[in-house]
Amino acid sequence: MKEIIVVADNETGSLAAVSEALGAVGVNIEAVSAYGLDGKAIFRIITNDVKTAIKALSRLPNVEIREADTIVYKMINRPGELAKITRKLANRGVNLESLYIVSRKQDVTEVAIRPAESDMEKAREVLGIK
Repeated sequence: MKEIIVVADNETGSLAAVSEALGAVGVNIEAVSAYGLDGKAIFRIITNDVKTAIKALSRLPNVEIREADTIVYKMINRPGELAKITRKLANRGVNLESLYIVSRKQDVTEVAIRPAESDMEKAREVLGIK
């Protein structure tokens, strides 16, 4: 799966502009993580249409846009499961760039895991994903 990383100035309305740009072209946001760091707003977005999303977002002024491979991993929804998974990754030397919840349904939680690019294959191996 791909995530879109948008870096904008951390100003009032930055997330509104991003979400409006996607909504205007019919792109649905399936998961989002938004935070501020050193005067920048960083948005990690999973959508139903990466190509259209990037095209729409590229029209916004003063934003940097990247796309990156991301692993969406299903885990049992109970205390300690995230700890088990992240410990397995850490024990194998996998450095994580980001991790956030995509969805939660009954007994399953899906998380988006973005390892460092050089660790992607190792992360897939550790998580049992081909």
